[in-house]
Amino acid sequence: MDDVQEQPTEERAVTAAPPVGERAEVTAATPSRAVAEPSGPPKMYRRRGGRVLAGVAGGLADHLGVKVLWVRATFAVLAGFGGLGLVAYGLLWVFAPQQSRDEPAKAESTRERQQAFGLLALGVGLTVAGGAITGVFAGWVGLPIAVALVGAAVVWREADESQRRRWRTGARSGVAGAVLGGGGWSAAIRIFAGVALVMTAIGVLILRDSSLAEMQFALIAVIATLIGVAVLTVPFWLRMVRDLGEERRARIRTEERAEIAAHLHDSVLQTLALIQKQADSPREVARLARGQERELRGWLYGPNGYGKPKEQPAAESLGTLSQAVASACGEVEDAFAISVQQVVVGDTELDERLAALVQAARESIVNAAKHAGVEEVSVYAEVEAGSVTVFVRDRGKGFDPDTVPADRHGLADSIRGRMERNGGTVRLRTAPGEGTEVQLEMPRKITAKTSQGAT
Repeated sequence: MDDVQEQPTEERAVTAAPPVGERAEVTAATPSRAVAEPSGPPKMYRRRGGRVLAGVAGGLADHLGVKVLWVRATFAVLAGFGGLGLVAYGLLWVFAPQQSRDEPAKAESTRERQQAFGLLALGVGLTVAGGAITGVFAGWVGLPIAVALVGAAVVWREADESQRRRWRTGARSGVAGAVLGGGGWSAAIRIFAGVALVMTAIGVLILRDSSLAEMQFALIAVIATLIGVAVLTVPFWLRMVRDLGEERRARIRTEERAEIAAHLHDSVLQTLALIQKQADSPREVARLARGQERELRGWLYGPNGYGKPKEQPAAESLGTLSQAVASACGEVEDAFAISVQQVVVGDTELDERLAALVQAARESIVNAAKHAGVEEVSVYAEVEAGSVTVFVRDRGKGFDPDTVPADRHGLADSIRGRMERNGGTVRLRTAPGEGTEVQLEMPRKITAKTSQGAT
């Protein structure tokens, strides 16, 4: 009896006052058990790679841990039961998110892809066969339904990720949210109008008289269907227009950056190179710096400068081609202390294209003054009915164009790039020891006027 009574007493003593070490072990073990508890089944993601349509079958196979072939075969078999497989595939396509780009994409073999296409064809065939047996696709009823389903799939496929996210969020908030997608009253009116027109077209096809001679019913159905589809797809047309506008603005920004880089190369970088050569003459360095400051300030803030609002200047304010060529030759003569012999046959008013031509010619003269090792450069410009051609020639040491380093941007950007951006062409004839000739040709605008003569 004494032994039997002592055992509960010891147990109560251990429970009431456990040692400090044991209490610490129990407390420390509790969080580890909580962390080890599973938080739920893993989420399904559509495959990003190795897919045939939307990656639904592959994602479901990864989620269930089975072969993708069995999943695709299941979808194909279910498609024969009133299109159930297609409906299930479409719902998973809509509501299952796509695999992240950070995760490695799974690749499929050629055999697996062939099997996938075969099962896809089998599923479509079973759907059509089942519809024909049950009478769902009888007459003209199935045609608009099939077109509507295909159109919905295309709309979903072409929508961007932000629009799909709004649709998925709206779907979780209810039927109205799924239909409107957070677009407000304008989206509601657009959706309901489009659906009403499409349903009107389907109703006309269903309820019309069986006589095929009444073509007005078919005409009304076609018109209503087209208008309904147009109303439903307005956002996607607008998105396409917006994307084209963004692409155009990006191209304009790229061209502007190229023009800025070319101008800075022709002005600031050239002046810095001259300052390095004249480092022993403080007076010459100061003169070059003041001249470059005036030029850069005028380019940024002058009447026709880069910082001025983008307004098309009058053609008269740009001057003529002969004046621009003479000014460019004079600038190079003053900067490099060489002689530039110029001849201009014909003359015309200067526009944006011809201004780019003169700038490219000026850079060609600068290259000859810096690298040819000569004291004289020849410039010949000719104005023709459809184009203006400028030749810049020196009898210096020449060079091999293939040996020009990639970090030298004079010929590639300031000359060739500038001409190509404005629709012109560049031909270069040079060889070591044989001098250099640069031919620049720019087409003229049709509205340009030519005053024949010689300068």
